[in-house]
Amino acid sequence: MTVTYMDEAAYSRKQAEEEARYEALCRRCGACCGALDGDPCEHLKQDGSGKYFCPIYDHRIGMHKTLGGKQFACVPIRDLRPNLPFKGCAYFPYLVKDEGERDGGKR
Repeated sequence: MTVTYMDEAAYSRKQAEEEARYEALCRRCGACCGALDGDPCEHLKQDGSGKYFCPIYDHRIGMHKTLGGKQFACVPIRDLRPNLPFKGCAYFPYLVKDEGERDGGKR
């Protein structure tokens, strides 16, 4: 068995590439932020093309409120697996695939 080591700079680049690839999956439908259920996150905004965005995206993780005042914890979407509520979400097949790989394909 051969073990390959990655230096810190290469590891950081690899992590940045993976994050960019993962973020690129998002279609900006807003479903994960409540756009479809009538009580979205107070920070969810819609641009001129009808796509959603979060103006605090880089600092979103943690406690927030919906427009109706309900408190909720914003978490990375991967933490919603395997219960991602919107099967049409671009992340859904990716998250289920990842979960299946980790549990030996028992999906």
